[in-house]
Amino acid sequence: MSNFLSYTQENHVVTLTMLDAERRNPLTGNSVVDEFLSAITRIQNDTSVRAVIITGADPAFSTGGDIKTMQKQADPEVNVATIREDYRTGIQRLPLALFNLDVPVIAAVNGPAIGAGLDLACMCDIRIASEKAKFAESFVKLGIIPGDGGAWLLPRVIGLARASEMTFTAEIIDAQRALEYGLVSRVVAHDQLMSAARELAERIAVHPPYAMRMTKKLIREGIHGRLDSVLELSAVFQAVAHKTDEHREAVSAFLEKRPPNFNK
Repeated sequence: MSNFLSYTQENHVVTLTMLDAERRNPLTGNSVVDEFLSAITRIQNDTSVRAVIITGADPAFSTGGDIKTMQKQADPEVNVATIREDYRTGIQRLPLALFNLDVPVIAAVNGPAIGAGLDLACMCDIRIASEKAKFAESFVKLGIIPGDGGAWLLPRVIGLARASEMTFTAEIIDAQRALEYGLVSRVVAHDQLMSAARELAERIAVHPPYAMRMTKKLIREGIHGRLDSVLELSAVFQAVAHKTDEHREAVSAFLEKRPPNFNK
């Protein structure tokens, strides 16, 4: 990886850390999208990876778009078609890639997650917050809209009414309010955030990896699919699952009252 994103793997868990702490880990005006996509492709193709943690170098998770990039886009010489294409070939590739990644992803939100930073957290399957975390869907404050998919993501995480309130007011909420909203599943002391995320990732990683990837795929399909379509896909996935070595190992381990071994 290059300078913005670090990729580390310990056993079956990969941690992706945004490293531009001085600029609060911006998601535009740099190589972030290409680096994330490279990491996501690597994870998708590596069957040894069973869980992913995304976090930021302190003091922020990510404060979203780079203001200087926005200033350039407002230049009268930059036309609308160019900006539209920049979004389509830039930041908008990230939610699609994370949505289609079969491996479960945990956002360890260590500080402010603002604008696109909040949306990045919502692209993950699970969010854990440090007590120092803050959240805002703040695009309207800058006279822009959630161009990275936030209008689709946030309502599916916290519901339409609360997502509308956060988006229309652009107000910052703290970690405890985020917990009340269901935006995060827990709040922990700042110095315990990564150990809590790691513990959760390891609880995920002990399970059969192929079944886990198919399970996440089904959950994602269920967000927008009809019940009959998801049931049909479930039947296909289940037929495949019954024929895997990991299913045979799981059943044998259960009957023999021993821990399963999915590293064969």
